[in-house]
Amino acid sequence: MSNTKNENATNVRGNRPPLFRKMNYILMGVGALLLFIGYICLSGGAVPDEVFDGEIFNTRRIVVAPILIFLGLVVEIVAIMWHPKASETDNQ
Repeated sequence: MSNTKNENATNVRGNRPPLFRKMNYILMGVGALLLFIGYICLSGGAVPDEVFDGEIFNTRRIVVAPILIFLGLVVEIVAIMWHPKASETDNQ
């Protein structure tokens, strides 16, 4: 009886290739790493509200962090949309 359930699961999926392949997961990891580094660069230290700290206007927080975050988002979009061309063996 459990055999029928397994057969139905394979019939529903058919012989289609997986949605994401190894390259997709590698790109997703790279994108997540870029996002993580960008948010770390964007973060700041704990400063009381009464004290003005000019460090919030440094190049790392104003330029580098947004670029890293943007690149991370672009890489994530590419990772999701990436679909390799079907080879000759896949068509047969």
